[in-house]
Amino acid sequence: MKKLVFPLLSILLTFVTYPVINIPSITPAMAQEQVLRTLTVTGKGTVRIPTTLTDVSLGVEIQGKTAGEVQQNVAQRTSSLVDFLRSRPIERLQTTGVRLQPNYQYDNNQRRLVGYIGTNIVSFRVKTEEVGSLLDDAVKAGATRIDRVSFSATETAISEAQKEALKLATVDAQAQAEAVLSTLNFQSQEIIGISINGANEPQPLVRQAAESLSTASAADSTPVIGGEQTIEAMVTLQIRY
Repeated sequence: MKKLVFPLLSILLTFVTYPVINIPSITPAMAQEQVLRTLTVTGKGTVRIPTTLTDVSLGVEIQGKTAGEVQQNVAQRTSSLVDFLRSRPIERLQTTGVRLQPNYQYDNNQRRLVGYIGTNIVSFRVKTEEVGSLLDDAVKAGATRIDRVSFSATETAISEAQKEALKLATVDAQAQAEAVLSTLNFQSQEIIGISINGANEPQPLVRQAAESLSTASAADSTPVIGGEQTIEAMVTLQIRY
Protein backbone atom coordinates (compact mmCIF):
# COMPACT_ATOMS: atom_id res chain seq x y z
CA MET A 1 0.00 0.00 0.00
CA LYS A 2 1.44 3.27 -1.06
CA LYS A 3 1.60 6.32 1.15
CA LEU A 4 0.28 9.55 -0.30
CA VAL A 5 2.67 12.43 0.19
CA PHE A 6 1.23 15.97 -0.13
CA PRO A 7 3.65 18.81 -0.65
CA LEU A 8 3.75 21.31 2.16
CA LEU A 9 2.43 24.60 0.89
CA SER A 10 3.87 27.72 2.50
CA ILE A 11 1.45 30.60 2.38
CA LEU A 12 3.01 33.99 2.77
CA LEU A 13 0.62 36.65 3.91
CA THR A 14 1.78 40.19 3.28
CA PHE A 15 0.19 43.04 5.15
CA VAL A 16 0.55 46.52 3.66
CA THR A 17 -0.01 49.41 5.99
CA TYR A 18 -1.59 52.49 4.50
CA PRO A 19 -1.75 55.90 6.27
CA VAL A 20 -5.04 56.71 7.78
CA ILE A 21 -6.48 60.12 6.88
CA ASN A 22 -8.98 61.58 9.27
CA ILE A 23 -11.34 63.98 7.54
CA PRO A 24 -13.12 66.12 10.09
CA SER A 25 -16.60 67.19 9.47
CA ILE A 26 -16.70 70.71 7.95
CA THR A 27 -19.65 72.88 8.67
CA PRO A 28 -20.84 75.43 6.12
CA ALA A 29 -19.78 78.32 8.39
CA MET A 30 -16.23 76.96 8.64
CA ALA A 31 -16.06 76.39 4.92
CA GLN A 32 -16.47 80.10 4.25
CA GLU A 33 -13.30 82.15 4.31
CA GLN A 34 -13.21 84.58 7.17
CA VAL A 35 -12.27 88.03 5.84
CA LEU A 36 -11.80 91.11 8.00
CA ARG A 37 -13.58 93.88 6.15
CA THR A 38 -12.17 97.33 6.85
CA LEU A 39 -12.61 100.84 5.51
CA THR A 40 -9.85 103.45 5.80
CA VAL A 41 -10.76 107.13 5.68
CA THR A 42 -8.81 110.34 6.28
CA GLY A 43 -10.50 113.46 7.62
CA LYS A 44 -9.21 117.00 7.54
CA GLY A 45 -9.76 119.82 10.01
CA THR A 46 -8.98 123.50 9.46
CA VAL A 47 -9.00 126.30 12.02
CA ARG A 48 -8.17 129.96 11.38
CA ILE A 49 -7.04 132.20 14.22
CA PRO A 50 -6.15 135.90 14.25
CA THR A 51 -2.52 136.95 14.56
CA THR A 52 -1.77 139.18 17.54
CA LEU A 53 2.05 139.26 17.57
CA THR A 54 4.47 140.84 15.11
CA ASP A 55 8.11 139.92 14.54
CA VAL A 56 10.13 142.81 13.16
CA SER A 57 13.60 142.95 11.66
CA LEU A 58 15.11 146.44 11.31
CA GLY A 59 18.41 148.16 11.74
CA VAL A 60 20.98 150.72 10.73
CA GLU A 61 22.79 151.09 7.41
CA ILE A 62 25.51 153.72 6.95
CA GLN A 63 27.76 154.59 3.99
CA GLY A 64 31.05 156.44 4.38
CA LYS A 65 34.51 157.00 3.03
CA THR A 66 36.48 154.89 5.48
CA ALA A 67 35.75 151.65 7.28
CA GLY A 68 36.47 153.19 10.68
CA GLU A 69 34.12 156.09 10.08
CA VAL A 70 31.32 153.80 8.93
CA GLN A 71 31.76 151.37 11.80
CA GLN A 72 31.72 154.15 14.38
CA ASN A 73 28.57 155.73 12.98
CA VAL A 74 26.81 152.37 12.81
CA ALA A 75 27.75 151.62 16.42
CA GLN A 76 26.47 154.98 17.68
CA ARG A 77 23.15 154.81 15.86
CA THR A 78 22.62 151.14 16.75
CA SER A 79 23.30 151.86 20.42
CA SER A 80 20.68 154.61 20.39
CA LEU A 81 18.22 152.32 18.62
CA VAL A 82 18.74 149.42 21.04
CA ASP A 83 18.32 151.72 24.07
CA PHE A 84 15.01 152.88 22.65
CA LEU A 85 13.79 149.34 21.94
CA ARG A 86 14.68 148.20 25.46
CA SER A 87 12.49 150.97 26.84
CA ARG A 88 9.46 149.58 25.02
CA PRO A 89 7.40 146.46 25.88
CA ILE A 90 9.01 144.11 23.36
CA GLU A 91 10.29 140.53 23.53
CA ARG A 92 13.11 138.49 21.99
CA LEU A 93 15.36 141.42 21.17
CA GLN A 94 18.53 140.15 19.51
CA THR A 95 21.15 141.05 16.94
CA THR A 96 20.64 139.10 13.72
CA GLY A 97 23.31 140.59 11.46
CA VAL A 98 26.42 142.78 11.51
CA ARG A 99 28.21 143.57 8.28
CA LEU A 100 30.91 145.89 6.93
CA GLN A 101 31.71 145.71 3.23
CA PRO A 102 33.50 147.77 0.59
CA ASN A 103 31.41 149.89 -1.74
CA TYR A 104 32.59 149.77 -5.33
CA GLN A 105 31.60 151.85 -8.33
CA TYR A 106 31.93 150.48 -11.84
CA ASP A 107 32.86 152.72 -14.80
CA ASN A 108 33.90 151.35 -18.20
CA ASN A 109 34.39 147.88 -16.75
CA GLN A 110 36.70 149.33 -14.10
CA ARG A 111 36.04 148.81 -10.41
CA ARG A 112 36.78 151.73 -8.11
CA LEU A 113 36.51 151.74 -4.32
CA VAL A 114 34.37 154.68 -3.23
CA GLY A 115 33.82 153.83 0.41
CA TYR A 116 32.23 151.31 2.78
CA ILE A 117 28.77 150.19 3.81
CA GLY A 118 28.05 149.07 7.35
CA THR A 119 24.86 147.44 8.65
CA ASN A 120 23.61 146.22 12.01
CA ILE A 121 20.25 144.41 12.09
CA VAL A 122 18.18 143.55 15.16
CA SER A 123 14.92 141.66 15.52
CA PHE A 124 12.21 141.64 18.18
CA ARG A 125 8.59 140.70 18.86
CA VAL A 126 5.82 143.11 19.81
CA LYS A 127 2.05 143.14 19.98
CA THR A 128 0.58 143.91 16.59
CA GLU A 129 -1.54 146.73 17.95
CA GLU A 130 1.62 148.57 19.04
CA VAL A 131 3.92 147.93 16.08
CA GLY A 132 2.86 150.91 13.96
CA SER A 133 3.85 153.64 16.40
CA LEU A 134 6.91 151.67 17.47
CA LEU A 135 8.27 151.58 13.91
CA ASP A 136 7.86 155.33 13.56
CA ASP A 137 9.69 155.93 16.85
CA ALA A 138 12.40 153.44 15.89
CA VAL A 139 13.20 155.49 12.81
CA LYS A 140 13.48 158.59 14.96
CA ALA A 141 15.79 156.66 17.31
CA GLY A 142 18.22 155.79 14.52
CA ALA A 143 16.81 152.98 12.36
CA THR A 144 17.41 153.51 8.65
CA ARG A 145 15.93 150.30 7.26
CA ILE A 146 13.00 147.97 7.99
CA ASP A 147 13.68 144.58 6.47
CA ARG A 148 10.95 142.20 7.50
CA VAL A 149 7.59 142.07 9.27
CA SER A 150 5.80 138.81 10.09
CA PHE A 151 2.66 138.03 12.04
CA SER A 152 1.75 135.12 14.30
CA ALA A 153 -0.69 134.08 16.99
CA THR A 154 0.28 133.35 20.58
CA GLU A 155 1.53 129.89 21.52
CA THR A 156 -1.56 129.33 23.67
CA ALA A 157 -3.90 130.22 20.82
CA ILE A 158 -2.01 127.96 18.42
CA SER A 159 -2.12 125.03 20.85
CA GLU A 160 -5.87 125.34 21.35
CA ALA A 161 -6.42 125.67 17.61
CA GLN A 162 -4.40 122.50 16.97
CA LYS A 163 -6.65 120.54 19.33
CA GLU A 164 -9.76 121.92 17.66
CA ALA A 165 -8.40 121.04 14.22
CA LEU A 166 -7.85 117.44 15.34
CA LYS A 167 -11.45 117.23 16.60
CA LEU A 168 -12.76 118.55 13.30
CA ALA A 169 -10.59 116.10 11.36
CA THR A 170 -11.94 113.18 13.42
CA VAL A 171 -15.55 114.22 12.85
CA ASP A 172 -14.85 114.61 9.13
CA ALA A 173 -13.37 111.10 8.91
CA GLN A 174 -16.36 109.58 10.70
CA ALA A 175 -18.79 111.42 8.43
CA GLN A 176 -17.02 110.14 5.33
CA ALA A 177 -17.12 106.57 6.63
CA GLU A 178 -20.82 106.76 7.45
CA ALA A 179 -21.63 108.15 4.00
CA VAL A 180 -19.82 105.32 2.22
CA LEU A 181 -21.07 102.48 4.41
CA SER A 182 -24.71 103.61 4.41
CA THR A 183 -24.66 103.86 0.62
CA LEU A 184 -23.43 100.24 0.41
CA ASN A 185 -25.89 99.05 3.10
CA PHE A 186 -23.14 98.26 5.58
CA GLN A 187 -22.82 99.22 9.21
CA SER A 188 -19.67 100.17 11.02
CA GLN A 189 -18.72 97.77 13.82
CA GLU A 190 -15.69 99.29 15.52
CA ILE A 191 -12.66 101.50 14.98
CA ILE A 192 -9.59 99.28 14.91
CA GLY A 193 -6.95 101.85 13.99
CA ILE A 194 -6.31 105.58 14.46
CA SER A 195 -3.52 107.58 12.87
CA ILE A 196 -2.93 111.26 13.58
CA ASN A 197 -1.16 112.81 10.64
CA GLY A 198 -0.42 115.97 12.51
CA ALA A 199 -1.51 119.43 13.50
CA ASN A 200 1.70 121.17 12.61
CA GLU A 201 2.99 124.49 13.81
CA PRO A 202 1.77 127.10 11.31
CA GLN A 203 4.25 129.30 9.51
CA PRO A 204 4.14 133.02 10.35
CA LEU A 205 2.64 135.38 7.82
CA VAL A 206 5.61 137.15 6.31
CA ARG A 207 5.29 140.54 4.69
CA GLN A 208 8.09 142.53 3.17
CA ALA A 209 8.44 145.99 4.61
CA ALA A 210 7.38 147.62 1.34
CA GLU A 211 4.17 145.55 1.37
CA SER A 212 3.40 145.95 5.04
CA LEU A 213 4.16 149.59 5.65
CA SER A 214 2.69 152.60 3.96
CA THR A 215 3.73 156.23 4.08
CA ALA A 216 2.07 158.05 6.94
CA SER A 217 1.83 161.71 7.82
CA ALA A 218 3.69 163.11 10.78
CA ALA A 219 0.50 163.05 12.85
CA ASP A 220 -0.31 159.42 12.08
CA SER A 221 1.50 156.21 12.95
CA THR A 222 2.40 153.73 10.25
CA PRO A 223 -0.62 151.42 9.78
CA VAL A 224 0.22 147.74 10.21
CA ILE A 225 -2.54 145.15 9.88
CA GLY A 226 -2.02 141.51 10.76
CA GLY A 227 -4.07 138.63 9.41
CA GLU A 228 -5.03 135.05 10.15
CA GLN A 229 -3.03 131.89 10.57
CA THR A 230 -4.41 128.64 9.19
CA ILE A 231 -3.90 125.48 11.22
CA GLU A 232 -4.65 122.13 9.59
CA ALA A 233 -4.78 118.59 10.96
CA MET A 234 -5.53 115.16 9.47
CA VAL A 235 -6.83 112.02 11.20
CA THR A 236 -7.02 108.59 9.56
CA LEU A 237 -9.47 105.97 10.88
CA GLN A 238 -9.54 102.25 10.07
CA ILE A 239 -13.07 100.97 10.64
CA ARG A 240 -14.32 97.38 10.66
CA TYR A 241 -17.73 96.84 9.05
